[in-house]
Amino acid sequence: MLSVLRILTGLLFLEHGTGKLLGFPAGLPFIDQMPPGLLYFTGTMELIGGLLITIGLFTRPVAFILSGFMAVGYFLAHFPQSFFPAKNYGEPAVLFCFVFLYLAAVGSGPWAVRRD
Repeated sequence: MLSVLRILTGLLFLEHGTGKLLGFPAGLPFIDQMPPGLLYFTGTMELIGGLLITIGLFTRPVAFILSGFMAVGYFLAHFPQSFFPAKNYGEPAVLFCFVFLYLAAVGSGPWAVRRD
């Protein structure tokens, strides 16, 4: 189940990166409000990080970096709008943050390119 959690989390994160950089899936919320530099930076982090998490390559360090990335994203983009994640649309950011933190602690699981 650890590998399934890692793969599904990676694919969902990868989807955010493809939406920002490749336009698929189209219509991601708030994408038109992001400055271009931030859009490309976050899209690249999500695309590359999501791919590495999905295949299970360098899972611990990548997950640790992505956990911090999502924490910063939450506090910069969501928290200023409201304290409550359900109200500020920050639930995915919080959930990604803690799933990545968990993966950084436990590793990739048995179905990985490189088990760590």
